[in-house]
Formats: sequence, structure tokens, C-alpha cells
Amino acid sequence: VLENRDLQDLIKPQKVEFRSLNFNSTLHWQPGRAKEARDTVYFVQYKVYGQSTWRNKDDCWGIQNHVCDLTNETSDIQEPYYGRVKAASAGIYSNWSLSCRFTPWRETMVGPPTVTVIHSNKSIILKLQAPRSPYKRKKGSKIPMTNYYDLLYQVFIINNFLDEQHRDLVYEGKDKVIKIEGLRPGVSYCIVAKTYVPMLDRSSAYSSRQCTVL
Repeated sequence: VLENRDLQDLIKPQKVEFRSLNFNSTLHWQPGRAKEARDTVYFVQYKVYGQSTWRNKDDCWGIQNHVCDLTNETSDIQEPYYGRVKAASAGIYSNWSLSCRFTPWRETMVGPPTVTVIHSNKSIILKLQAPRSPYKRKKGSKIPMTNYYDLLYQVFIINNFLDEQHRDLVYEGKDKVIKIEGLRPGVSYCIVAKTYVPMLDRSSAYSSRQCTVL
């Protein structure tokens, strides 16, 4: 019996946590301390905070992965959720490991905008597109993150000849089309952008660089 109890503790999943980008929300965990238990499988349940019954996530029932997609199960973005995971190995089941409370609207990371560069002779025109959520409108298009948050775009310019890390903020606001003027012909300029959520005081990562020579 003692060995079973030990194995239960050794295979119990560790560090169960939600990670979320643009409301694509996944539950992650790390295997227990038993490194030799290669045949370990995992079982995932979730519930809304305050509910008494846990629900099985069928796609993540008896899986070997350490990640489970709960995007559809957490689509009511103002609700707080919990996830939990248990492990089984050699017919022994661990206890459940619980995540922290997860509220998608408060905790998802908003990604950077998509940046398209159109250049004219002494200026650069940028088109910015907000990242999209996984949730769809009735017609089938994915709902942009601007439907859920008041987003600002922050646009930075990198003058390639200078220090790569030196980024000048040239625009902050809601416009989707931006003109940057007064640039020097023959110079290579790179643009990166971020999304900023004022209400949560949170910025996205930088977008991928778009470079152009005027």
C-alpha cells in the first residue's frame, strides 16, 4: 500500500496553469517527480468558479501530452474558471492538481497587430490590423480583439543604422491607417508595433519587423 501511495504522490501533475493569447486558452502542467513513469496518462476537468460539478474534457482524457486546449470551454470571457489534472500510471491514479482561478478577459494576453507597410517617397503608410479572437461571428469571420477591449496601437520606428534596440515611438492611438512623414530617402527604416490595453495597463509583444527603404 505504501508503494502505491508513493507512486500516487510521484506522478501527481505539477504547476497546473492556464495560458492564454487572444482568448486561445490552454491548460498546461508539468509531469510529477517520477521521471521513470513513461506510461503516464493525464485526465483534465474544468468548471466555472462557484459550480459544484466538474466536467470532463473528452479530448484530454487519458492523454500523454502536458497541454489541453480549453478555448471553447472558457468562451464566457468574464467568468472565472478552474482546471484540474490527474495522472495515472500502472493502474495507480494520483490526486487532482488544481490550477489558479482564471478569468479570460482579465488574464489573456493580447497579441500585436498585423502591420502592412506601403511606402511613398518621403513617408511610410502603415495599415494595422487588430489580432483576432478564436470566436466567430454568425457569418463565420473571427471577431477582432477590438470588440472586447479599448485597444491602442503603439508604432515604433527603428532606423537600421543606429542601435537595433533603439525604437522611437512615432504613433499611439486607434487609427488603422497611419502616415509617418519627414523620412530620409535612401535610408532603411523598420517598423514594429504593439497593442496596448489601457484598462489593464498591459502591452503585447512587438509585431514582427517590417522594413523598407524609401
